[in-house]
Amino acid sequence: MSKTERLQCKAVTSRERVMIKENTTHTTKNILGEALKPCCTDPMTGFFRDGYCQTNSMDEGSHTVCAIMTDEFLEFTKLQGNDLSTPVPEYQFPGLKAGDGWCLCALRWKEAEKAGVAPLIKPESTHEKTLELIELEVLRKYFAQSTE
Repeated sequence: MSKTERLQCKAVTSRERVMIKENTTHTTKNILGEALKPCCTDPMTGFFRDGYCQTNSMDEGSHTVCAIMTDEFLEFTKLQGNDLSTPVPEYQFPGLKAGDGWCLCALRWKEAEKAGVAPLIKPESTHEKTLELIELEVLRKYFAQSTE
């Protein structure tokens, strides 16, 4: 993946999230063409920290893939410069551990897939915009068993 293809996931404050969400057009379909379901609320995930992998034009990282964290993925993303396991209190970020659900940047998930460390995903909670960056046939290999 070239440097121009890499998108950095940047942290934004809670106040910025509220302002950004006000400008959102809610596309609420998942990669299966059904209504988007919550990804995780403990810890609270999503670009808007509402539990959903929602997105809009302000979400430069496209935080649309609902993934179930693994130790291997957390180590991989840390080595790529995005430490998701260390708490960052000023952003109300608790740090993630294996088993947590989290809305990942689609291109980071794709990098992890190419490296052989992609975590399983919840298709019912993965936003349809993901399909602009990752083919459904690739994603299908990583579908987690539904807990519903």
